[in-house]
Amino acid sequence: MPGLAPPNQVTELLLRWSQGDSKAQEELVPLVYDELRRIARRCLGGQRSDHTLQSTALVHEAYLRLVDQTSARWENRVHFFAVAAQVMRRIIVDQIRRKHAKKRGGDAVTLLLPEDVASPKQRQLDLLALDQALETLAALDARQCRLVELRFFAGLSIDETSQVLDISPATVKREWATARLWLLREMQGRAET
Repeated sequence: MPGLAPPNQVTELLLRWSQGDSKAQEELVPLVYDELRRIARRCLGGQRSDHTLQSTALVHEAYLRLVDQTSARWENRVHFFAVAAQVMRRIIVDQIRRKHAKKRGGDAVTLLLPEDVASPKQRQLDLLALDQALETLAALDARQCRLVELRFFAGLSIDETSQVLDISPATVKREWATARLWLLREMQGRAET
């Protein structure tokens, strides 16, 4: 993941924050802000320009939720960004559900996936359908669900995902292929019903 701050510096601050050092938390913000905005843009990718949630607001809301986690034990910067992406996904899905509850219907909100994650034919996904499919996948295989979140939303590479999940890159590749296929079938099945 690109960034100006050395990875070891971010990891050190995260570890200090996990140990209760509030000054470390303050020092961390400027070091992770740009990367959090990149993740937010990725999470919001493909959504209409009139979408009520913008990347800056998403970053701020996610950061507030991350700070509020008093028992968080950050392992390293990759772990922090992976959790941040998961929090951002939850915020977006919750907002979409609230908006749809008020409207009772309307157009589906789509997520435009980056080329490194999806083939050109599969780049646009209905975000609510994806969320429902991920919930089902989590019940069947929590690790594969987490892997999808790390790749889709956090934009982690195979090696970074391997590091977060503490599994080999070969296992990540194999489970990534399986999870993608399962999700596409699950979402197609839901669309046909």
